[in-house]
Amino acid sequence: MVTNTGTSDGLRPLRFLNLPQPIQVESSLQGQPRRVTLRGRLHPVEAVRDIWRIDDEWWREPPIHRVYYEIILNERAVTIVFQDLTDGEWYEQRGCEQPYE
Repeated sequence: MVTNTGTSDGLRPLRFLNLPQPIQVESSLQGQPRRVTLRGRLHPVEAVRDIWRIDDEWWREPPIHRVYYEIILNERAVTIVFQDLTDGEWYEQRGCEQPYE
């Protein structure tokens, strides 16, 4: 049997991880990112490694309509950005400090 120590149960409010962060993006005529501003610095996009679209939660208001881009920046760092197609805004989903090899 475990005795009650009188301390709190340790429950804390939920904290969301990896929340998208708003960013500035200069896109090409085709709509792909050419330059992104991350943490106050402008970075040219060396390459777009992958593109995918997510249309989800159609039952909610507003539903999710996004186009994701896995991009390689000038420092050879890889990150994922997306454009929210409902409002046209751009976000960074997650960053990676490891160089792409």
